[in-house]
Amino acid sequence: MIDKSTLTLTEALSQIKDGATIMIGGFGTAGQPAELIDGLIELGIKELVIVNNNAGNGDYGLAKLLKTGAVRKIICSFPRQSDSWVFDELYRAGKIELELVPQGNLACRIQAAGMGLGAVFTPTGFGTLLAEGKETRHIEGKDYVLEYPIKADFALIKAHQGDRWGNLVYNKSARNFGPIMAMAADITIAQVSELAELGQLDPEHIITPGIFVQHVVAADAANGIGAEQ
Repeated sequence: MIDKSTLTLTEALSQIKDGATIMIGGFGTAGQPAELIDGLIELGIKELVIVNNNAGNGDYGLAKLLKTGAVRKIICSFPRQSDSWVFDELYRAGKIELELVPQGNLACRIQAAGMGLGAVFTPTGFGTLLAEGKETRHIEGKDYVLEYPIKADFALIKAHQGDRWGNLVYNKSARNFGPIMAMAADITIAQVSELAELGQLDPEHIITPGIFVQHVVAADAANGIGAEQ
């Protein structure tokens, strides 16, 4: 019997080791798996490479993780919004490395990893500093830059509902990067607000099929590290 919801939060996250590359879902705080991030902090893992849309908000979630010094490098699109003071301080002090990727390219490169593509050509960034040292090509009258897939050891994402097979349903804009990150990671851990019974989820509403998810953690379990689901 397939049951991806039986592990405790600690057991699921304990697979993550120092130096891992981790994709974290969310557009700002929308869809950010804050409880999974808190669990990651409690485990004290270091030298992480984080892939996210931005570089944290305030002192919450991802920013809280950055503040611990656990992150060696971040790959993101928006590192400097008005409340990104944690990242800003670390970057100015030379304590974190930044790989800046335009948002469309970020999504495209993550999708490429999930689809098993070797690389993609994109017009975004051509003729700018972001294209320096990269292969370019002129195709049908337009200039393109070669970009390689972004893969990860783990993806930590948040969904509204999930069942024990790992099928996920998202809540509106909280869907954002979760589906493509689940496809691009070796192991996906999904935090859900509601653990549904098999057959309860409308197949037409399932965005991430269970084949891309290894662990499902209910929100009440995520509220206490090590609590049974």
